Amino acid sequence: MNTVKQRSRQVKQPRGGYAPLKLFDIYDFDDSIVLKEDENVHPSIVGAAIDYLSRILFGTDKRQAFDVSFKGAHNLNKVDMAESLLSRVINHDDDSIVAACKLAGFDSAYRAGLSAYKPIEEINPDKATIENIQVMLSRVESFVERFGPIIQDGVRFDGAYTDTITDGDADFLTEDTLWDMKVIKNKPDSKQTLQVLIYYLMGDVSNNPLFKTINKVGIFNPRLNKAYTLEVFKLGTQALDDVLFNVIGYQH
Repeated sequence: MNTVKQRSRQVKQPRGGYAPLKLFDIYDFDDSIVLKEDENVHPSIVGAAIDYLSRILFGTDKRQAFDVSFKGAHNLNKVDMAESLLSRVINHDDDSIVAACKLAGFDSAYRAGLSAYKPIEEINPDKATIENIQVMLSRVESFVERFGPIIQDGVRFDGAYTDTITDGDADFLTEDTLWDMKVIKNKPDSKQTLQVLIYYLMGDVSNNPLFKTINKVGIFNPRLNKAYTLEVFKLGTQALDDVLFNVIGYQH
């Protein structure tokens, strides 16, 4: 019983990984803006807030964008509080970002259980954190202008889950690429490139007709302001078969 992310961290990969970063094309969106060093909100909260606010930017209904947050709030019997916070999410102004970060604080109660939840009253983004999030959201907009439009977000893999991988969803699709967004300080590692490759292969097996035109995987990092893309055929059939059968768990 694993998510795609969990499975990608369990697997012993060949040297360099199944999807080596050296094979990816790198795009640097240099905007000459240096983010503030110190943020007073946990990186996972910042990342989730950017993810959900980006989905709204792509056209997703804001209640749907914060679906995981509401599932956590439901587990805590705090749906009314979540609804109040959601009403404050209007755009990328300071109060919208504060409300989005607080909402993201409910996620842990769904993803990791009630014991992992920490009171959202303690999540109070300072000026530096708010400004960093605003810059990164602007970078998402620039990314979409370059690689968009977004044709689907919150991508599920109905018909493709296995006994080994029972859950997981990718961030979004463009016309020919499956994307994962990572709001981290380092370049992607082999676990993260494997994660996006698993998404691609599960998408190819799934019932989603949009995958008929998908031939690349990509990672976008608004913190580094870089995108990484790979044409999957470059990996070769042996590596792909290894992931299909030994990592995901499909039958020969």
